[in-house]
Amino acid sequence: MTTLQDPAQKRIVSIDLLRGIIMIIMALDHTRIYFHADANNYDALDLEQTNVIVFLTRWITHFCAPVFVFLSGTSAYLVGLRKGKKELSKFLITRGLWLMLLELTVVNFGWFFNIEFPVFYLIVIWALGLSMVVLAAIIHLPFKVVLAVGLIIVLGHNLLDNIHVEGTGVNAFLWAELHEQKRFDIAGHSVRTGYPVLAWIGIMVLGYCLGALYKTDFPGTKRRKILLTLGISSIVLFLLLRTINGYGDPHPWSTQSQMSHSILSFINVTKYPPSLLYSLIMLGPALIFLAMAEKPAGLAKPIIHIGRVPMFFYLMHLYLIHTTAMIAAELSGFKWSDMILSQWSWLEPQLKGYGFSLGFTYLAWAVFILLLYFPCKWYDKYKTSHKEKWWLSYL
Repeated sequence: MTTLQDPAQKRIVSIDLLRGIIMIIMALDHTRIYFHADANNYDALDLEQTNVIVFLTRWITHFCAPVFVFLSGTSAYLVGLRKGKKELSKFLITRGLWLMLLELTVVNFGWFFNIEFPVFYLIVIWALGLSMVVLAAIIHLPFKVVLAVGLIIVLGHNLLDNIHVEGTGVNAFLWAELHEQKRFDIAGHSVRTGYPVLAWIGIMVLGYCLGALYKTDFPGTKRRKILLTLGISSIVLFLLLRTINGYGDPHPWSTQSQMSHSILSFINVTKYPPSLLYSLIMLGPALIFLAMAEKPAGLAKPIIHIGRVPMFFYLMHLYLIHTTAMIAAELSGFKWSDMILSQWSWLEPQLKGYGFSLGFTYLAWAVFILLLYFPCKWYDKYKTSHKEKWWLSYL
């Protein structure tokens, strides 16, 4: 059995395991985008067009972003225990800015393969980086104040749902970047605030506070009890708030013609920006998992390798999936150049009619994970044996 903390790595293996699982699940959604035929025909969460399997294939990947951002906050706390808050702040600022630059360059190109960069989606890596920069300042507050800030943001940001700033000026952009998806034309490029960052900051701050449970002198039994209590409480609060349709998500659920779709409507919560109910139902199970996975079995080790190098996996998987999609397009009667995109693939008219069955999509996803495992394992071992190389902590 693997213990909670690997002495050689000084890492929390349950966190790495959970991070590895969500990275693998994330790749399913991105494989679906580039390979599933219906991804170009309708929104997988549109209850008027989707079916249960397609819906859940998309919905399950909603766990990825909030859990990853949350665990990034936890990891930051653990880094701070070793290096102190001053060094942690410096690291969060530099790594955050680096991630924001990656989003605009390497990640953007991976999504679109377009050297003209016609569109910039400020999405998950951008939000992750900007949240780190903000966290760099927040950590210097007293711990209880940090916790209060995180709770106030996550619990209260839906009170801002009806506030809008019209126009395309600086104020409108700043508000959209905080709390509203919106499109702007800037210097001949389309810029879209895909992941309004306010709620993500709150999620990262709460993840940072969770790190206190992983101090070496914190009793394991007590930690697991707290994690279980928090996880179950999050799910119960979600069920209560969602049932009454009173607060926590801008889109209330409704009874559908089929019971299955009524259930789908109930769990179909808002991700952009992540509503309170979204955060509760996504992070609750993650907390329960952390409580139960402190001694993972040997079969978890391959996933842990991926969880230890998430950014490496993220960049590799984008380029692998998109490149393979170009080949698939050429082999299925389209042109490889059809996969050079100016917007998301499902909006591109030249890709109408392209795509494969959901079964084939799942098979392609499994092959991608297998192919990515080997470089991730190599890179994990390389990082472990070259800790003196500071730049490795940025990838």
